[in-house]
Amino acid sequence: MPFKLDENMPGDLGIYLKTAGFEVDTVQDEGLSGQDDEIILAGAINERRVLLTFDTDFCNIQKYKPETHSGIVVFRLKDSRWSSLSLRIKQILPLLKSPDLQQALVIVDDKRVRLRIQ
Repeated sequence: MPFKLDENMPGDLGIYLKTAGFEVDTVQDEGLSGQDDEIILAGAINERRVLLTFDTDFCNIQKYKPETHSGIVVFRLKDSRWSSLSLRIKQILPLLKSPDLQQALVIVDDKRVRLRIQ
């Protein structure tokens, strides 16, 4: 499963995912830092990548309909530092390997994971 990391995601996440065998690209790699959400998501869609982000605007399924993208994972953690995020990533790693992410919205908070499939 290929991923695109939004600019608000820590660089350590990219390193971790690459080490775990995932294909990872970042918004910074493509020079899209500071661009509107629609442009960032369009880049992920064009490359068929699942977008990983802390940006809760992507939770709006009216604006970002699941059937229109390759998948979005939104992290809603109280602590967004790598030390906290890495714990949740390790817990949801099987989900990140799953084809269920295709055209899905996944919201990961400190206690649960919600998955909405088109």
